[in-house]
Amino acid sequence: MASDLKFIVDTQLPPVLASFLSRKGFDAIYTTSFFEGYLLGDEEISQLAVAQNRIIITKDSDFSEYYFLKGSPPKILHLSVGNIRNRDLVDWLDSVLPLIASFFEAGSDMIEINLKEMISY
Repeated sequence: MASDLKFIVDTQLPPVLASFLSRKGFDAIYTTSFFEGYLLGDEEISQLAVAQNRIIITKDSDFSEYYFLKGSPPKILHLSVGNIRNRDLVDWLDSVLPLIASFFEAGSDMIEINLKEMISY
């Protein structure tokens, strides 16, 4: 599934997500790809996302709250999945990735998703 979408995976999610997205043909990086990336705050991650035209993948509700207060950019994929094994997370994301990609490609700025529903803004 090649796409022009680019992602940055936030620190509290597993690095395997960036690897998975890369294997699927996306340009995906993990925050620790940057020097002292594990220390990057939300503002720095947002600045990187805007500068590199990346969608932030996060479990952090701060990014969603920022979106509702300030709008976009950056674009955000907010995963509300609780504690889940990495393999299960990747399998689940693989099953919904075509829909996620289609929403962003159609102009969505933020997607909130859990195991049962997806909301696009």
